[in-house]
Amino acid sequence: MRLALMIEGQEGVTWAEWCALADACERHGVGTLFRSDHYISQSAEDENVAHDAWTTLAGLAARTTTLRLGTLVSPATFRLPGLLANAAATADHISGGRIELGLGAGWMEREHRAYGFPFPDTRTRLAMFAEQLEIVHRLWTEDRVDFHGTHYTLEDAPAQPKPLQDPHPPLIVGGSGGRGTVEPALRFADEYNTPFVTPDELARVKAKVGDSLPVSVMLGIVVGTTRADALDRAHALYSRVPRDDDFDTWLDRYSTRAIVGSVDEAAARLREYEQAGAARVMLQHLLHADLETVELIGQRLQA
Repeated sequence: MRLALMIEGQEGVTWAEWCALADACERHGVGTLFRSDHYISQSAEDENVAHDAWTTLAGLAARTTTLRLGTLVSPATFRLPGLLANAAATADHISGGRIELGLGAGWMEREHRAYGFPFPDTRTRLAMFAEQLEIVHRLWTEDRVDFHGTHYTLEDAPAQPKPLQDPHPPLIVGGSGGRGTVEPALRFADEYNTPFVTPDELARVKAKVGDSLPVSVMLGIVVGTTRADALDRAHALYSRVPRDDDFDTWLDRYSTRAIVGSVDEAAARLREYEQAGAARVMLQHLLHADLETVELIGQRLQA
């Protein structure tokens, strides 16, 4: 089972911090760095910078050499599919073939309203996502594309630029196991990712997806060389925003769908997800200025 780092870019991650995270990944052997694709912070929208996802990834692509980079996930509501296909393919060229594209239907209504993105009902967003996934796949694999859907129309589009990766960068679909995401993923994607589930819940999603597509999971991580170190980090995470629950109640709830504890405890928990069918785990590191966690992931957890 592979491990990747996942950073919530909208929570105040500066360009200098992005560079430090990417450097730490390459230094410590973390193979892939994913970032969220959001334009507004969920914790402190007046204070936290939220740099554009694909611009950030293109910048990181130019200054790294081995690190794979991707979104988890890009909402279909943010970009037209032709633009998204071109942006990701361009970043793939800049990186020398190290880009992965996660795609989903979008969910955070607040940022859509704030910045004027359309936010139709769930069924419509899922239909937009399905059309986008097909269009991106076809623009990356066909010479010219005609597409006449409910939401998008392409007329004899020259399918350029082609990505550098052959046949194309991995396409990851994010969802919770519903038909609206699973069925398009089985047709056009290379991986199905589901967030914040227990091992038993992951096994149920895996059963819905079947054996034809790898399934991955995104989980929070709070890890230390010892449990005491991990709890120090957990206290820091708990204090980051005001909460209604006391620390112990919050930690108990958080731990059901996250990796929490010493390196040995974290490794044991990860094995539960591997046994449940996870081909990869994207570890959501919310204390993004803490580079020691990146080192522990690369040097201790995936060793």
